[in-house]
Amino acid sequence: MAGGRWGPLLTALLVARVAAAAAEGGPEQAALPEERSWVRPMTASNWTLVMEGEWMLKFYAPWCPSCQQTDSEWETFAKNGEILKISVGKVDVTQEPGLSGRFFVTTLPAFFHAKDGIFRRYRGPGVYEDLQNYILEKKWQSVEPLTGWKSPASLTMSGMAGLFSISGKIWHLHNYFTVTLGIPAWCSYVFFVMATLIFGLFLGLVLVVISECFYLPFPKHLSEHTEQTRKSEEAHKAEQPQDAEEEKDDSNEEENKDSLVDDEEEKEDLADEDEVEEDEEEDGSVAPADEERNDAQDQGPLREAQEEGEAEPEEDLPEPPSATHTEAAEDTVRQRKSQHAAKGPQV
Repeated sequence: MAGGRWGPLLTALLVARVAAAAAEGGPEQAALPEERSWVRPMTASNWTLVMEGEWMLKFYAPWCPSCQQTDSEWETFAKNGEILKISVGKVDVTQEPGLSGRFFVTTLPAFFHAKDGIFRRYRGPGVYEDLQNYILEKKWQSVEPLTGWKSPASLTMSGMAGLFSISGKIWHLHNYFTVTLGIPAWCSYVFFVMATLIFGLFLGLVLVVISECFYLPFPKHLSEHTEQTRKSEEAHKAEQPQDAEEEKDDSNEEENKDSLVDDEEEKEDLADEDEVEEDEEEDGSVAPADEERNDAQDQGPLREAQEEGEAEPEEDLPEPPSATHTEAAEDTVRQRKSQHAAKGPQV
């Protein structure tokens, strides 16, 4: 009887306990295990894996809508990575600013292809079919690789990675000051400015100490020799202006001498010209006197003949010269006069 009474009660309590346990563990049992991602996250510590084999990398940010649209396609592409014989990775630029600087990522999402350490930028859409054709058809061979200083493995891009890493840390520190601690933004800026100045002074002090440690003073004889050389150079430089002045004075004296010689030559030329003019004037004055003498000599016989004719009128006189002869004589006299007159003005 007693057992019959307590049996149903115990059964009800047991059922209630089981139901409560089922209700508490229901959601955990109902939830399916998370599907394993085939995309491998890349960080600054393991990014060198892409230097071997064939890889496709995607640079994204959690807040980027375009990156979120390609997540499913990228995951599907990674699942078929074994078939395509390619590894697929992704890089969160908010967590790995150094890698974004090493690959010089300026737009999101950004895709890169790597084959045995040679990198190429994939600029096609992030669709599975396009990505698959890019690998199967080896379209990456027609793309110019990132060589030289542009290569992510170069020393230049390593320095760029360091700068991006420092900037990322500063950004996280700024967010910590302004968001977590609630400090005003201008206070954060002042802090970074002061830190930059102090760091610069400290770095300069370190460089000075290093230079003093590695500085080797010159031996005494070398220092004396250098001092003598310096003094001789200074003396030579001081003598140069004096030599230049002396040369100028010499050149001026020579110019003055040349000018005096030229003046004397000009004076002599002028004196010679004056003498020539005086001689020509004398010749011009003598020419008219000669002409007069010649005229007088020409007219002398004529006058004597006339006088003899007057003194002996009774005697038989010879025939007078004809008019033609007289005219010819007069013409000759006139020609001589004209010639002498023409010579006079020319002189």
